[in-house]
Amino acid sequence: MSDDSNDLARQLAVSEAENAALREELAETNRGVVALYGELDDNAARLKEAAELKSRFLSYMSHEFRTPLGSIRSLTRILIDRLDGPLTSEQERQVQFIQDSAAELTEMVNDLLDLAKVEAGRVTISPAWFEMVDLFSALRGMFKPILSSGSVSLIFEEPVGIPPIFTDDKKVSQILRNFIANALKFTTQGEVRVTATLVDPAHVRFAVADTGIGIEAQYLGALFQDFVQVDAPIQKKFRGSGLGLSLSRKLALMLGGDVHVESTVGVGSIFSVTIPLAFPGHPFEESPNVEPEDAANGR
Repeated sequence: MSDDSNDLARQLAVSEAENAALREELAETNRGVVALYGELDDNAARLKEAAELKSRFLSYMSHEFRTPLGSIRSLTRILIDRLDGPLTSEQERQVQFIQDSAAELTEMVNDLLDLAKVEAGRVTISPAWFEMVDLFSALRGMFKPILSSGSVSLIFEEPVGIPPIFTDDKKVSQILRNFIANALKFTTQGEVRVTATLVDPAHVRFAVADTGIGIEAQYLGALFQDFVQVDAPIQKKFRGSGLGLSLSRKLALMLGGDVHVESTVGVGSIFSVTIPLAFPGHPFEESPNVEPEDAANGR
């Protein structure tokens, strides 16, 4: 055998050895990837199970809290209405405190239940045509009983140039209720103003502006996260559940939109939600006032 043949045989042997080593390395890498995918699948399954357990727990506890809270509120209302006899001024003050605390806890329980439903995927969107005037009228009537102080005005600006909207009005109302309730909580004097404006031919922006205590810029980014409460001294006495804004953002995303906040300490805040005029990906039902393509184009 010639030297050239020997060199070629040695080169082939080296190449085969390198190829064999490479194949073994690739096989080992594939086994590692398969094992990693298996671990990721296991982790995903555990995370899904943990999320489902959390949702079931929140739902169960919310339902369990509702009955005793309802009883407390009913009993305090009987006392406040003096159905069982007169109260001293101090007794009335204390019973009213119990009533207010029970109402706040009920609101927290309702938020927990709604949050559990959203995370469990049990919340459905039911779009239908509605007019802005009707939505604002319903919200105005809802908040009228709690506006006992004349130092704060709740103003709904008349919507101008906004066509009928095709989306879930109950979800929109829930978002705005959370915004308005927060604004009234943090505003001791001045006004809370609710507006609706067209952002572009296909989107509408609802805004709730207040003249309240405001929020420092460093806290704005986390406001719409679960259980987040501003840890500023100026707001400690106004603490809530930390769920209302998070729930509002989740509902806004379900409607195809999103939320936004602007605030200046000592001046006030503006919470807003922007959503499509027509809920995306849902077949239109006939509107007596406007055709679907007109609504999408803002006409």
